[in-house]
Parts: sequence; structure tokens; C-alpha cells
Amino acid sequence: MAVFTEVTEQQARALLSQLSIGELVQLQGISSGIENTNYFLTTDQGEYVLTLFERLTHEQLPFYLYLMKHLAARGIPVPDPQSDLQGDILLHLLDKPAAVVNRLKGQSELRPSTTHCAAMGQTLAQMHVAARDFDRFQINLRGLAWWNETVPSVLPFLSADQHQLLTHELSYQNHVSSMSAYAGLPSGPVHADAFRNNVMFDGEQLSGVFDFYFAGCDHWLFDLGVCVNDWCVDLQTGEMDHARLHAMLSAYQRVRPLNACERALFNPMLRAAALRFWISRLWDFHLPRQASMLQPHDPTHFERVLTQRLHDPVTL
Repeated sequence: MAVFTEVTEQQARALLSQLSIGELVQLQGISSGIENTNYFLTTDQGEYVLTLFERLTHEQLPFYLYLMKHLAARGIPVPDPQSDLQGDILLHLLDKPAAVVNRLKGQSELRPSTTHCAAMGQTLAQMHVAARDFDRFQINLRGLAWWNETVPSVLPFLSADQHQLLTHELSYQNHVSSMSAYAGLPSGPVHADAFRNNVMFDGEQLSGVFDFYFAGCDHWLFDLGVCVNDWCVDLQTGEMDHARLHAMLSAYQRVRPLNACERALFNPMLRAAALRFWISRLWDFHLPRQASMLQPHDPTHFERVLTQRLHDPVTL
């Protein structure tokens, strides 16, 4: 999240007049994240988050918004998009698509324990199961095709060793995608960005998962790999914390056991998840967009994570 488009209180009030969630009390820009314009929106009836979408189109956005609506209706703790007086959840502000969702309670746990990791594993599996009957489809827009398209743009900024690591791993992931085991990976809607800063806890109780705007249809194992690479690693080294890993995997599999293909490709999908975020962080860092309060992430973190998954593979 960031602020690319400035929203005034008057403009926010005009938007609120189309909804049934009260009168504006406070409007505050959110600095975290890098994709969309976000504000905390407080009314006399509650607390919400206003998002203006800077990259996603009117055609793409219904997938994300209705996926959240679908999961919320099934008891998954996710933001619930608010509808306007005509019943639409895809709104418009300053000539951009927008949405207003309820603000989740709690706070992110940036130093998760095994208990937090177990809660995330269980919730992720519940999300996958609950989304099985979601009737909309959209590919993961930051999947393999995007990696192949984006890597040439970031290679000029890399050292010789980084260049070799990135191109080698991309070639490997293209090879993995042609394997028979890859074809046997179960798939469906995935969050694809369920990092610890996108999850809220009230004590040790998971109270919400938010920021679905990288979601798409992909392999559930990839989604699990994204979580493992963030929740279960040492942030300084990228090394795996096996106690946290065991907690997350055990809780996940109590809801949805992994099949033989998933077990065989577990470490390749951890590598894929690390590669995806190394590429996107390189792109955001070296080819940034202008934005108020923008804070690009350090790309070297996921270079370390990828290197660790190469040198110390995780097998099931």
C-alpha cells in the first residue's frame, strides 16, 4: 500500500454519500506497501480502508473483490467489500477504480511464534478449501509468464553473480512447469501475498487476512510456499526455522493434506515463491513509480531466501 493519488476529505465525503456506512470522521494515508493508493477511512459508524487501484483494471478487479466477498460469506476472516446504493462493490473515485472494505481488528505479528505459524497454516488451507467453488477465474498475473517478461528489464541492474542466479533459476522454473508432477498440483484461487504484514492477530488468534490484490488462480502449493518463505524463515539470513515450518505444515495438512505431487515439488515451489518476490522487488526497486509515502522493499532479502532454498532444500 502507498499513496499514489491524493484524496481530499471532500472527495472522500462524496464517495461516502454513495455508501451506507456513515459520515466521514477521519481520512489518513497508509504508507506501507507499493501497489495501490490506500487510506484509513473512519466514519461515525465504523472503520474502513479505501483503496484506489493504480495498476489493476476494471476488468480484472471483480475477481479480487468477489473472492473476498465469497470467503467472507464462508466465515474466513477477510475484508468484506462494501456495496454502493446500487449494490456494486467496484466503485470509482478520481477516474480510478476503487473499493471500500471493513478494517480488520488486531495487528500484524512480525515475529511469529509456532502458534502464529500454525494459525496461518490452518487459515490458508481453509481459504483454499472455501474457494474451491468460487465461480470466477483469473490467472496469477505475477506468475511464470510475468517472470519471463520482467526478468530482461531488471538484468542490467544486477552483478554477474546475481545475473547468473536469476537466469538459472528462471530457466529451472520453466523446466519445472513442463514436468508431469507439476501437472498434478491442485490449483484454484490463491492469495499469493499472505506475508506476515498482511495478516492480523488479536493475541494469538488470527483475526484477518487482507490485501488480496495479487490473488489469482494458481497452484495451492505455490501459495503455501509464499507463506513458508516469509513466516518460517530468519529474516536476516533466509534460513528455515524448522519448528515454525513444522507448525505451519502440520496445521495446513490437518485441513488439506498435500498429495504426492505436492510433496515431490515442495522445495521447487519454495524456490518459485522466492524467485517471484525477488523479481518483483528488483523491478520495484530499480524501476520505481512516483508515489507519496512509497517505501520499496529490499530485493536482496529474497535473493538470500532463494539461495538458502538452493543450498539447503526442504524435503517432505
